[in-house]
Amino acid sequence: MIPSPAIRLLLRRFALLLGVYSLLRLGFYLFNLTTFSGIGLGALAMAFFHGLRFDIAALLWLNLPLVLASLLVPVRARRGQQWLRALFVLLNLPGFLLNVIDWQYFKFIGRRLSNEWHTIGDDLAQQAGQIGLHYWYLAIPLLGLVYLLWWLCPMPTPAEVAAPAGRWHWVQRTVEFMLVVGLVVLGLRGGWQLKPLRTGTAFEQQPAVLGHLALNSTFTVLKSFDEVPVERVSYFPSVAALRPALGAAPLPARNLPPTRTPDNVVVLLLESFASEYTGVENGGKGGYTPFFDSLATAPGALLMRDNYANGRRSIEALPAVLSGLPSLMDEPFITSSFQTAEVHGLGEILGRHGYNTAMYHAGANGTMGFDMFAGIAGMQHYYGVNEYPGGVGSPDYDGHWGIFDEPYLQYFNRQLTATRQPFLASLFTLSSHDPFTVPAPYKGRFPKGTEPIHPTIAYADLALRRFFAAARREPWYAHTLFILTADHTSQSDQPSYQNPLGYHKTPLLLLRPGQPLPSANVHRITQQADVPASVLDVLGLPQEQKLLLPFGSSVFDAASPGRALFRDGDSYFLVHSDFVTELTNKNEVRLYPYQTHFMPNEPVANPDPALVQQYGNELRACVQFYVNGLLDNRLYK
Repeated sequence: MIPSPAIRLLLRRFALLLGVYSLLRLGFYLFNLTTFSGIGLGALAMAFFHGLRFDIAALLWLNLPLVLASLLVPVRARRGQQWLRALFVLLNLPGFLLNVIDWQYFKFIGRRLSNEWHTIGDDLAQQAGQIGLHYWYLAIPLLGLVYLLWWLCPMPTPAEVAAPAGRWHWVQRTVEFMLVVGLVVLGLRGGWQLKPLRTGTAFEQQPAVLGHLALNSTFTVLKSFDEVPVERVSYFPSVAALRPALGAAPLPARNLPPTRTPDNVVVLLLESFASEYTGVENGGKGGYTPFFDSLATAPGALLMRDNYANGRRSIEALPAVLSGLPSLMDEPFITSSFQTAEVHGLGEILGRHGYNTAMYHAGANGTMGFDMFAGIAGMQHYYGVNEYPGGVGSPDYDGHWGIFDEPYLQYFNRQLTATRQPFLASLFTLSSHDPFTVPAPYKGRFPKGTEPIHPTIAYADLALRRFFAAARREPWYAHTLFILTADHTSQSDQPSYQNPLGYHKTPLLLLRPGQPLPSANVHRITQQADVPASVLDVLGLPQEQKLLLPFGSSVFDAASPGRALFRDGDSYFLVHSDFVTELTNKNEVRLYPYQTHFMPNEPVANPDPALVQQYGNELRACVQFYVNGLLDNRLYK
């Protein structure tokens, strides 16, 4: 079936818009050449091609009225087509304006425009005249593009105007209408993937900085409209004023042999593997993790006994573990408008030193944006269920989320053996997730426990046992740093864990079979956000301190006391070895005596005022640096 003249006309107009957006992307590139210096032409061309996906989604959102009107206004209606031409230009003028503004604005914030309309909208409105005068030259390409759009706007050809309606034109129009609706929905979603297109998806291409080039400012601004505004924090008058209270700890300087073979790094993020389920962290009582317990008490292993997750959701764990970014706002970083903010992850940092980096996730590609954030963190490769042999058709598929832990960890081992060293590999398991399924041959084999999760924790522990049994036979094992931790806690049957502190209590185990780890205080307060600094400390890369965020520190740093940060309800919490500090949404500070995984309901009645001020200011400084740093994209400045 040949498309009707109305559909052909609409397609020609959209083709013109895609061409103009490619010109806008070229302008963005030329105005920000230093950002993309050293990147090859092939990668740049791929970013332009990748950007078409974001252009289509943004243009469809802007031009939905045009699409509808194009289906209703007859091609032969000359005046109606002139009105469509005017609508065509008016609808797309705001998009042109946003992208041209970003040619210069990107230099200041290091990311595309997004939620500025509700964060600093009043300031921008007050300074609009001054800004417009200063950057008057941007009006030239803007007006040129608007004129180009009007002048080149496709109009009906004489043949299309004169074409008679066929006998079955109403049937054709109905079919075309249904096809257009389907294609528009597909374009708005950005494809067939599990989740609608996200801003962070642009950063899957490496180097991740090309994500800014692939995006367009229309898309990033539109994506920010449905977000709850993040309010700027002003506990301190400036960043300089808060820095003394921030408590940032630099990496220790260690003298390592210059000829030392670089360690591989394997980070195992274990789904819902809470401290409550282990025996080693509960005096040997109960527990569903006999292998983990034996690994944690083996010679040379380092189990941090007072470790806490920075959040209570899987989606919050990855930024903390791979980039040292805790979760201190209501919305997870991965789904927020800050996806395009400057973030340096372990993948990027170790990639600079010749490491081959990859993230493995046994779940569906796109789940919780893990594949997207892997790219943001600089991971060169991502492996999800689609890359697993057989995918969802494999007998190892659990029927819900992805591949069962045991076969996936064996696959992970084979992949590591085939990977060029040195490598950084992170794996996220999934079997101990609701609906808590174990493979059929194992049903009834594990302790039933009191909660549905307990048998799946025991299964995950078995999968770990068999992974390490296989890995020990591989040549890379002896010079690999292993880090095992959990993404968050889950179901609880122990009252002592049922409090804000206990709900974040997770294991942190470090193991390096080939040589001893640096000495450490096993009762130091630690958190997920300490992983990047700890890895760089062990690898002897203190020069990369500039790419670490100030929230975490190395677990081997004897000069800093260690801490943990998290948000629970409407309060922020700071964990030290003597007190847990709560900062309420009314700026009230409360201190609770610290005990491992236990926090009483009532705060200390008459705390030391100096300590209240010290810990309260430290927590305020962390919150302000985090929130305002994301708003201004200045976490590293």
